[in-house]
Amino acid sequence: MFKKLAIGAAFALALTPAASFAAGGEGHVEDFHFSFEGPFGTWDQNQLQRGLQVYTEVCAACHGLQYVPLRDLEALGYSEEEVIAYAAANFEVFDPELDDFRPAIPTDHFPANNGVGAPDLSLMAKARAGFHGPYGLGINQFFKGMGGAEYIASLMDGYTGEEKEEAGTILYENKAFPGGWISMAPPLSEDQVEFSDGHPATVEAMSEDIAAFLMWTAEPKMMERKYSGFVGVIFLSVLSVLLYLVNKRLWAGVKGKKTV
Repeated sequence: MFKKLAIGAAFALALTPAASFAAGGEGHVEDFHFSFEGPFGTWDQNQLQRGLQVYTEVCAACHGLQYVPLRDLEALGYSEEEVIAYAAANFEVFDPELDDFRPAIPTDHFPANNGVGAPDLSLMAKARAGFHGPYGLGINQFFKGMGGAEYIASLMDGYTGEEKEEAGTILYENKAFPGGWISMAPPLSEDQVEFSDGHPATVEAMSEDIAAFLMWTAEPKMMERKYSGFVGVIFLSVLSVLLYLVNKRLWAGVKGKKTV
């Protein structure tokens, strides 16, 4: 599955509003249905593995994940040996003790950015979370799941094929990007990546896969957090019932008496 970095496609400044070179309103973000959404959602490991492959072969040429340890990839279903092989085959890090570069090992983090102006993607899915609903309460995200992952997937799949030149820069029309035009060429194309599980490598499918993977990099403990919240709700519910019954028993003799 894992290949050497080959394709130098990049988000460049596409994930930041400052990259817009044309006036316009907010872009159109699709409501993708990810497996991790909702209070009982879970990660789809196959999708996360495909997203890692898209990142490795397409995005990593310019964009880093400097806050993500390589050893965390074991959470995606890889063995320790597979993570060791992946790290050594795909990344190099500078070792101060050697005063030189060496193949990465699981205790290293993903490298930082390689492209000028290319944002780090470690927390991008959280940074681009939107659609909070009235008063910023997060109601829309709770019910619709429309957050950073949706924005990333919509951006990757939002190219119309139209382009124009402005101030010496080639701009590409994108339905999801604020203003409608961005300076990044379409990074994905049909069958650009060959998945080992036989999953179709359409632009839409790869967009969802990389968005899910970047959601994992931003929230690797999401499932544990959901579980803790679920246990907490159950505990508080039982405690509330017990306190109500205790209160009723303690005041039973007093509330039943009539005062003169």
